[in-house]
Amino acid sequence: MGFDFSRMNAPLLCSMIQAAEQERILYAVKRGHEEGCGAFGYQFCQVDPAFRDGAHVREVFAAMEGKPVYVTNYRGGKNAGKTDEELAEGLVFLAEQGASLCDVMGDYYCRTPGELTMDADAVEKQKALIMRIHHAGAGVLMSSHVLRFLPGDEVLRIALAQQERGADVVKIVTAADSEEEERDNLRTTLLLREKLSVPFLFLSGGSHNRLHRTLGIYLGCALALCVPEHDALSTKSQPLLSDMRALEKLMAKGQA
Repeated sequence: MGFDFSRMNAPLLCSMIQAAEQERILYAVKRGHEEGCGAFGYQFCQVDPAFRDGAHVREVFAAMEGKPVYVTNYRGGKNAGKTDEELAEGLVFLAEQGASLCDVMGDYYCRTPGELTMDADAVEKQKALIMRIHHAGAGVLMSSHVLRFLPGDEVLRIALAQQERGADVVKIVTAADSEEEERDNLRTTLLLREKLSVPFLFLSGGSHNRLHRTLGIYLGCALALCVPEHDALSTKSQPLLSDMRALEKLMAKGQA
């Protein structure tokens, strides 16, 4: 693999890119560099078909200047109407172009609430896809967007299932709609750090997500998904890179 997330020395600030046109994508890459990101997230699901060929993708990856590239190809955005088989082929294509980490949804091939199918045929297809992505030179992150609060043991169950399927990184997104739920999610992050044998990304949506989104990398998360600025397509719960960099400095000063 081009970048081995299991050998990371420290968590990475990942600058997420959601844009339709090449000019805007390249602008977002430039802004990510300016704000000091350590990796990029290229959400291919938002890219217009005119900019999805190999030449345009390689131009984007070249602009990222060798930093790890996490790619998604979810069902929404410009992918509306595509089959899971088509989305999976898109991930293999991105791996072949130089992506570092490809996001395989936990319910690929059998759409399921909470995005973790237990259908045996679908699971075998996922494992075969993971092998293809590995063969193409990229790692695999498996994601489950639950989008509601879950107790720690349920989050761990999902993470272990993703790990068993061959994911190099596991990702679960739940939610917190109270201070108590957010505190529970912080504790669950520590539980995942203790129990998993692969890197992980555990995130909160909901009304109470700020602490979890900003402190997760200090409790065990391998990545912090950030943005250089908020625009029409960006995920509003993702913190600004400038804020995360400032927090890094404060944490380093406190440890000095």
